[in-house]
Amino acid sequence: MNEKNQTPSPSGRAGVGLKICGMKHNIAEVAELEPDYLGFIFYEKSPRFFDGEITSLPSGTKKVGVFVDTSLKEIIEKIEKYDLDVVQLHGDESVNFCNQLKAKCQAELVEAQSIEKPVLSAVEVWKVFSIKDEFDFEILKPYEDVVDKFLFDTKGKEKGGNGYAFNWEILKKYPSKKPFILSGGIGLEKVDSLKKILKTDLPIRAIDVNSKFEIEPGLKNIKDLKKFKNEL
Repeated sequence: MNEKNQTPSPSGRAGVGLKICGMKHNIAEVAELEPDYLGFIFYEKSPRFFDGEITSLPSGTKKVGVFVDTSLKEIIEKIEKYDLDVVQLHGDESVNFCNQLKAKCQAELVEAQSIEKPVLSAVEVWKVFSIKDEFDFEILKPYEDVVDKFLFDTKGKEKGGNGYAFNWEILKKYPSKKPFILSGGIGLEKVDSLKKILKTDLPIRAIDVNSKFEIEPGLKNIKDLKKFKNEL
């Protein structure tokens, strides 16, 4: 959900949304759950790499494109092709790159006003930072003014979808008011822990789930997703 809109989200919790990432196969079934975000991974090395067609989604569900050190040109092409609402940068993208992406989206706005194509200036930019046992939050400062949200994921050998959570106690030291998405190995066994962390003052704007709700990469377990949504 947009941080300015604190009305209840489709995930059922005011101010905190649900993101289901790594979409590839049963998109229509997952979309029926009306998550706030659906994530599509445009990283060829991922087993969840997406290059298909996106079916019609509920009006309240936003499309997130996940990129890893991708060129500006390709990101813009994917925004236009899939009408993406969010760009999630999951690589080593610099502050300068984020600035360039914002500027490129703004430059495309004039053209978007005259023909039918996404209004790129409305696209959010999220920057991912991976955490394991410790994290230097000073790294975030240069990005504060150039991205819309942070996303904290588990540091592992894969670019996401590692299947285990990082130590959430580290987030108690989070020094910013910038909203963020909590990700990394979140499954049904984490519901109680999630309820606790959502009672804190941390500016969590969405819970991101992926590999813990899969039958195989990109094929989601609808029964477990429903249970997770209901219990949370």
